[in-house]
Amino acid sequence: MKQDDSNKALSRRNFLKTAGGAAAIAGLVTTGLPILPGKAEAACEPLPKKWDETYDVVVIGSGFAGLAAAIEAKNAGAKDVAVLEKMPVYGGNSIINGGDFCAPDTRLQKENGVEDSPELMLKDMLRAGLYLNHPELAGIVAYNAKAALEWTESYLGVKYTRLNFHGGHSVKRANGTINSSGSELVSKELAKAKELGVKIQLRTKLVKFLADKEGRIVGMEVRKGYKFPDDNSGKAAFIKARRAVVLSSGGFSNDVALRQIHDPRLTDKLFSTNQPGATGEALLAACLVGAMDVQMDWIQLGPWTSPDEKGFGQVPLFCERLVGYGPMINPKTGKRFFKETGNRKERADAIILVGHPVIIMGDSYAVPKQVFPNALKLGMESGAIKKFDSLEAVAKEYNMPATVFLEEIKRWNSFVEKKKDDDFDCMIFKDARPTVEAPFYAARLWPKVHHTMGGLLINKNAQVYGFDMNPVKGLYACGEVTGGVHGAVRLGGVAMADCIVFGRIAGKNAAG
Repeated sequence: MKQDDSNKALSRRNFLKTAGGAAAIAGLVTTGLPILPGKAEAACEPLPKKWDETYDVVVIGSGFAGLAAAIEAKNAGAKDVAVLEKMPVYGGNSIINGGDFCAPDTRLQKENGVEDSPELMLKDMLRAGLYLNHPELAGIVAYNAKAALEWTESYLGVKYTRLNFHGGHSVKRANGTINSSGSELVSKELAKAKELGVKIQLRTKLVKFLADKEGRIVGMEVRKGYKFPDDNSGKAAFIKARRAVVLSSGGFSNDVALRQIHDPRLTDKLFSTNQPGATGEALLAACLVGAMDVQMDWIQLGPWTSPDEKGFGQVPLFCERLVGYGPMINPKTGKRFFKETGNRKERADAIILVGHPVIIMGDSYAVPKQVFPNALKLGMESGAIKKFDSLEAVAKEYNMPATVFLEEIKRWNSFVEKKKDDDFDCMIFKDARPTVEAPFYAARLWPKVHHTMGGLLINKNAQVYGFDMNPVKGLYACGEVTGGVHGAVRLGGVAMADCIVFGRIAGKNAAG
């Protein structure tokens, strides 16, 4: 290196030691501009003279991906494994997930006569993702989803009892948990992790990563006893990772400032389905040590959420079970306006274009057949799902032009009879029946921020890539904190597959 270049590098490092330098890097991170050489900010942080705790592998985040990583790290030979969770409860978004695990060629598909393959699942993922998916990453999920599902059954004891459909898929491939909730998987993962001796620490928030002079991530500063959302709460501590760190902190749907940087339309007027802690500070902490982000502006809105309940609620479990069995109606016109089985982005965009909440409905055949009883019960108790004795009563409740609405239902029923939708090409399932039998059930729909497709760039080994186009040594990532797997749109039910497939990969490799 020439003397001038050496002086420039030294100057850069000195600058990064200052508060102004750190602020400049944070500004570059949030604008999406490259930070080069990538590891300087971490390398200039002095390592603590004494570490408060030391583990072989440290996992940040206690959802599907993080717990899978911790389990597999332990099984791969890591002596000490810790899971750090900033919230007072474990599970993150995973524990309130709808419990649908998409995988091809599964037991439930065979029992229901559904033909599927990894090739078809990958084709669906790429089509929905507008071919912005990184093909290798998407392929790893599609081709390993079945094995991951069977691992949760045979090794963890998770029970899947019904086959569901999500918009954008070519076939039914969502294997639903016995309680229609991700808590079935999270609770079994947690039990296995504890059985293996994994240490799980709640109220422990990542502040920043720490790297050695070669740029390898060797640990982190945290705040123990953290009380969300008070960043001044808790006590500083330093945790060392002998082998590696796995970042599985989830997405940033509830970080209004960060999501608006990438999509200014997503103001605080748009609510989120996520748990309150779905904020992006851990992702940004990785960027500050040179990790590269990708596709951060692809943020998904859930088209099946209701303005009549907070958070995720029960209506998504009502709506998604009814697509292909019941119509979606614009109450202002009394008519359908889009195909019910379209993917999430297509439907959310169509609803927003309508400009006001729409309704999804079903009758006494479709609803008991498709909707999980407890979801229906809780939705009705909250008033988000309503029950009616006649179609005329449905029209009156939502101020629809009754004559037009009744004619539209007749038209929908004619499509159901012949299993072909001439208006919007909705996929109508072979066991669907015309919507004619009272009582009728309906719920209002208005999109909420649901999933962030963008995040950290990883390779097939779940290694995080830096802006120098090389892996950031000692840092792995999995789950929603990563980007590239789903492209523009994540299909419903593929999150569980993504988290378990890459969680297992990350854990094994981190232990190695």
